Amino acid sequence: MAASSPFEAVADGLRVALRVTPKASRNAVTGTAETAGGGRVLKLAVTAVPENGKANEAVIKLLSKAWKLPKTSLTVVAGATDRNKILHVAGDPAALLPRLSALIDDVGTEGGV
Repeated sequence: MAASSPFEAVADGLRVALRVTPKASRNAVTGTAETAGGGRVLKLAVTAVPENGKANEAVIKLLSKAWKLPKTSLTVVAGATDRNKILHVAGDPAALLPRLSALIDDVGTEGGV
């Protein structure tokens, strides 16, 4: 497994690289995957359809519940109409990074939440 992470610390929080599968059978964090560029993405599955921002709303709802964060602290900042997205998590990066990384490590590369 690569040492890279889907998380990147920024001044006002974290950026999270996501790969989203819409129209799935369930809402779940399905693990992590390596990108062609050698980075990592957090893989998600949502039941919502990818139209009118419904899948993005489902992503925010899923992750806010999984990470126990308010929905208002999560924003899709890139890839709104793409399955590859960048999510901004507002907050203190020093506090968020170990907390969210631990939750991702629990999922591993094939499990679910």
